[in-house]
Amino acid sequence: MNNLFNDHLKGDRTIWMVALLLGVTSLLAVYSASSWMGWRHDGGTFRILVKHALMLAAGGGIMYAASKLKYTVYSRLSQVLLGATIALLLLTLLVGANVNGATRWLAIPGVGITFQTSDLARVVIMVYLARVLGRHREEQWTFREVMLQLILPVGAVCGFILPANFSTAALLFGTCMILMFIGQVPVRHMLSVIGMAVGVFALLLVVSTANPELLPRLQTWQSRLVNHGGDDRDSNYQVNNAKIAIVHGGFLPNGPGTGTSRNFMPHPESDMIYAFIIEEYGSIIGGLGLLLLYLILLSRAMRIANRCEKPFGALVAVGLALSLVLQALVNMAVGVNLVPVTGQPLPLVSMGGTSMWFTCLSLGIILSVSRSVYDRPAEADGKLRTTGTRDHAAAAA
Repeated sequence: MNNLFNDHLKGDRTIWMVALLLGVTSLLAVYSASSWMGWRHDGGTFRILVKHALMLAAGGGIMYAASKLKYTVYSRLSQVLLGATIALLLLTLLVGANVNGATRWLAIPGVGITFQTSDLARVVIMVYLARVLGRHREEQWTFREVMLQLILPVGAVCGFILPANFSTAALLFGTCMILMFIGQVPVRHMLSVIGMAVGVFALLLVVSTANPELLPRLQTWQSRLVNHGGDDRDSNYQVNNAKIAIVHGGFLPNGPGTGTSRNFMPHPESDMIYAFIIEEYGSIIGGLGLLLLYLILLSRAMRIANRCEKPFGALVAVGLALSLVLQALVNMAVGVNLVPVTGQPLPLVSMGGTSMWFTCLSLGIILSVSRSVYDRPAEADGKLRTTGTRDHAAAAA
């Protein structure tokens, strides 16, 4: 096992282990939680297990391939990818697949695969911001530069995501603001931007009240906010079952396959998988243990950023880790009824194909940065020893 890490899995070994533990957790939890899907499809749960295992394996391949590329490659590609991503987000709004009343998916012609363009946008906008912030590190930002180089791209991405997915747009905008703060954008400019964003959103809500087709999911958002924590059993059916699952879980593990909430709770394999994991593995191992893994991921990314020589590498590692960890915290908060239902998956744990792949891409980029931090000194030392040996041999000759 040690040789496997040393020879093939370069970079931060702790992040590799966190990804492995999350993947194993996902495999066990999804297989147990998705039994209702197997019952619906002629009782075939093994097919679901194999499909999810293949998705995880493909994600691992993406993470490995992304970690092998030099992280500066992503910086060079970021502007082109940003333009392509904005075009795909617009295309999704116009011709995207409608699932459960939301147009979030875009079909890839000829292969029968659909993906959420917002998942791609999460990765691309973080890489783009890290590039721009890193290049402007030693200069003072003007408000005009902030608007043109930072807010305009972020606003375009979040604006095209907003009509179908408010929670993702809001979470992504907040993450971008945090990364800008880390990148030393003046606070006064950021406060001005936040004020403008709140004003534009309020105006959009007023206009959408008169023109519901502008924001077709507005009523869904309002219903979730109004009924959160209320007594309406129909509106809070999913959340109430999540509470029951957590109570049944207790503190100590009950064991895989013992959960019963999967028979009643909607989406136990995706949106509510955190509550389901607590039901089977308890609040200590399942709840706090899972939270700890994400916090370890964030702490390792921050350590990588502190040791990285180039601003882009530091910012992209922190930005991508923040995006994943904040998404995980929102999913967990929904599962324990701290915030209204958002539909955010638990990164690398919830059932899902392309969403998991983009998570693995993010981790691969972080690992690529970590390779420049941890592996380069060893490589340089090896070259130094080789050169010294040759010089010694030449002198002896």
